[in-house]
Amino acid sequence: MSWGTVSIGRMTLRETVTAEESVHATTGERTVRLAGQESAPPLTEDQLLDRHAGLLGLHGALVQATFTDKSSLDGFYGVTDASAQLVDHQGEMQACTWTLSLRRIGSLGEADLESRLTGIRRANDFALSGESWHAPAIGHQAYYTGSSVASSMTRSTADGTITVYRSLAAGANPRWACPPASYLLGRARFISGSLEKTGTNQPLPTTGWELSNGLVRVTPGGSGTIVVAAWGGSAWETKNWSISDGTTITAWDGLSLLRNDVEHVIVRLVREQGPGEAGRIVLDLGLRRGSRFVEGYLQRSASATLSAFLTASETTTNNAASGYVVATSNDADGNRYTAGSARSFTNHANGGVSKAAVTALDFYLGVVFNGGSAVSGDAATDLRNQYIGALPEVTAGVRR
Repeated sequence: MSWGTVSIGRMTLRETVTAEESVHATTGERTVRLAGQESAPPLTEDQLLDRHAGLLGLHGALVQATFTDKSSLDGFYGVTDASAQLVDHQGEMQACTWTLSLRRIGSLGEADLESRLTGIRRANDFALSGESWHAPAIGHQAYYTGSSVASSMTRSTADGTITVYRSLAAGANPRWACPPASYLLGRARFISGSLEKTGTNQPLPTTGWELSNGLVRVTPGGSGTIVVAAWGGSAWETKNWSISDGTTITAWDGLSLLRNDVEHVIVRLVREQGPGEAGRIVLDLGLRRGSRFVEGYLQRSASATLSAFLTASETTTNNAASGYVVATSNDADGNRYTAGSARSFTNHANGGVSKAAVTALDFYLGVVFNGGSAVSGDAATDLRNQYIGALPEVTAGVRR
């Protein structure tokens, strides 16, 4: 007998025979309780420990679930309870016995996903109103923003073609449907040691990681650099960026996950300030589903000149007075780098963002895909406006 699989969120687990369903006597909510076991072997120890941590990380999440054998249960769920027991038989065999309690939201025909775009656009020094935009999962259906219809464009990702909706009306909370099997396409994701992580509470090394949404990929480079790559249709096209607090940072001491949702992932890198100095340097990097740029926030305990700049200099058109800089000419891949900030800054000599005598610097690093021939929505000013106008997003499952 071969076991099927159940995919829950980012995780794929062995599907067991039983799924226990019940209906709450007061609320009428339908729930499903799943139980199973993962073991090493056949998994490696790292894979087993990752699944153990990931199962616990599912608690409170909105997830899609698809089953090999019990496909009638395919749909969207809220994870109300998660437990995982790790057993080590003196190194000969390890096992993780788990249970999940799921509140059923509904199948494709029963449920919508509501993207709650809350908060305000970024305050800025350039009198910019920005552009409110949103990118649901690849394969979504029936996108609805009320009486005001948003314009749209498409971008080619490593997962397929994603639709980006532009110029959303103020206060819009888009609703859309999605086949559960398509929900992860185009997602923001964090990978460490070749394993995609679920949740935020697990130890992470400062090397061997990847932050990606299929359009942009961020990885650690040598000597503390950050490698930002753009998907070119068949391969990743890279630029190396350096981070400085007056002295270029050559290594990072710690890495953690602040947020890990399919619509938005944020990681934090930490570096001690230096010999004889109290405090630390903190760099947060965030990537949204459908975005062509990574967002950064650099902080230091004491004021200094903070910078994010190209490791290898490029000729730059300096539009810092308007909130962005951009390469003057296309590179060998036919693209142009771009960077900017919501606050006043100066162009770094190599190309990038720099500001003196501050304790914090917000910035974005991105690519103008197809350079001088970029389509509307991908030009340097469009990306600047999308950075200013990006709103916090939380996805909720709602019955139709």
